Amino acid sequence: MFEPSYYRRCQCKGPLKDKNGQPLLDADGNPKIGSIGTTCPKLGKNHGTWNFYFELEPSEGGTRQRVRRGGFTKLDDAKKKAKEIYDAAVAGTDVLSDEKCGDFFLRWIKAKKSLARTTRRGYEEHIELYLLPHLGHIKRRDLKVRHLDKLFDAIEKENAERVLHRLRVDQLQKDRDAAHRTWVKAAGKAEERRIARRAFLDANAALREGKKGLRKVTSAATMHRINDTISSALSWGIKREQAFAKNWAHFVELPPVTRPKPLVWTDERIEHWKRTGEKPGPVMVWTPKLTGEFLDFVMDDWLYELWHSFIFLGPRRGEMAALPWTEVSTDALWMRISQQIVEVAYKLYGEAPKADSVRTLSLSMESGDNLVSFRSKQDRMRQEWGDAYVESGRVWTHENGEELHPDWISRRFTRLVELSGLPPVRLHDLRHLAATLALLAGHDIKVVQEKLGHSSRQITSDTYTSVLPEMMRAEAESVMAVVPRDIPFEVRTPLALPESAWQNDMAVFFAHGSKQSGDTWAVGAQSQPGSDLLGMIRLTARGQDDAANAAVKWIRDHCSAKDLELVRVENFNDRYPEGQRATFSLTRFTVARSESPGVEGWTLPTGLPPAASRAGRRASNRRRPKAA
Repeated sequence: MFEPSYYRRCQCKGPLKDKNGQPLLDADGNPKIGSIGTTCPKLGKNHGTWNFYFELEPSEGGTRQRVRRGGFTKLDDAKKKAKEIYDAAVAGTDVLSDEKCGDFFLRWIKAKKSLARTTRRGYEEHIELYLLPHLGHIKRRDLKVRHLDKLFDAIEKENAERVLHRLRVDQLQKDRDAAHRTWVKAAGKAEERRIARRAFLDANAALREGKKGLRKVTSAATMHRINDTISSALSWGIKREQAFAKNWAHFVELPPVTRPKPLVWTDERIEHWKRTGEKPGPVMVWTPKLTGEFLDFVMDDWLYELWHSFIFLGPRRGEMAALPWTEVSTDALWMRISQQIVEVAYKLYGEAPKADSVRTLSLSMESGDNLVSFRSKQDRMRQEWGDAYVESGRVWTHENGEELHPDWISRRFTRLVELSGLPPVRLHDLRHLAATLALLAGHDIKVVQEKLGHSSRQITSDTYTSVLPEMMRAEAESVMAVVPRDIPFEVRTPLALPESAWQNDMAVFFAHGSKQSGDTWAVGAQSQPGSDLLGMIRLTARGQDDAANAAVKWIRDHCSAKDLELVRVENFNDRYPEGQRATFSLTRFTVARSESPGVEGWTLPTGLPPAASRAGRRASNRRRPKAA
């Protein structure tokens, strides 16, 4: 039965008395001084705080169990807390435990025996860097969502300090670079060069000092992972021992995290990158043309076949580092992804990938030839190295047979991209590229999901489907193009697309409208601003929308007459400032040559050529000079 007792007490000190009200004396006969608590004569409305206690059912051994809490300024607050604790105790929560959250988190991670190595490492880092410093001192029974809110508030405060620190370091870096340039320019001037050198050394020392304690900003994604760690720990505590009344991590509000969408390296973005050195986004994807240029550049690299596999198969680097020859068939053309190498603090560990990532990949003829070719190269290296050759059993190795470190693969790929002069992409971005190329080839999204080893189709659809210019064929025209308007116009110069306007059977050009006089508009087609007109129409229009609709009808009619496909129409009228919308319009068109070769007259081959012939064809491929 819930029968709590409430009373006041304070922290005042005074002479202590025994149960009979007699003073307690020390060894010298003097009155003992201590906290007089509930016997303080000042206890009243404005003195002391409210406390309570109530009895729980005796433990299994018959031991008495009493709950005590105190420090409430109002009696109603004490009653509310007493009821809350009693309800939690009835629900099975251990309300008598004095265990601290820090001890609980360490006990939890020790008890988790089945965690993947990288997952455990992430949990341990969160506990060490965030949970112990901010939550470790709180009693487990007292943990509430407000404590988690304070944790993330502290992280955001630290982020602000780290941002300021990074800004200071950036300024010190600029000062150091400027001092170095001054030193270089002072060549041949002894005294000036001595002073400039001293200034450079001082600036360099200041930069080294400023970098001390520099730490990364904790991103919103990392905050969500920290909260996931807390949630996992609290869920375990609730299931195992009813350690918490609720999983408080579920009630934390954090900044939203938006998964970065892959962006394609278009000509405009490449030009911006060359001019400023800035990437348009964290996740970038090459076009098929750029991909071909990279493969041509690395044709004679020792790991050419590995880069080819990354691009067309989309594996993870740890999966390729762990791939053994026993899981590859160059005759049946498949490889099975059933192992992976994970790196923790630069140490390598082998473990099985997630269940959804265990998969069998079908290989193209070219991919099969590549594997045969790489095995032949390994055989030559085995003879050259002799007894020093390392028999690792891996498909992808160094020249001496040693297995590849996943981080080394990433660094090697980055170096090759730099040497090629192509716009930068990360090794992991090749998974995006592989997905995009598969979709471009017409593969179903489900097939791509299984190829990449994703747990759901949604992940593949949301993350790995970039829109290449070549994929525009599969897109519907804009709403404006679907609902054409009949705007009369006069063709002044017929539209003619020169051969230079076509790339891979696709042509992109603009229709730029300009108001002449009265309601008369002229709309000219151009491949880019300032280029020669490809054609022009004139019409009477009420505004820029009429001009754009007339342009759509003009291009549609041209495509019908020339057996072309109008793939995409984009209206950019809203890009103009409000004051210019009455006099200008801009529309972009993507047109495709619709004819394609048929199979009439061909005798379709049957069967597969033997592996030996594939190896022979592969060995005869022409190679470019080896990349440095």
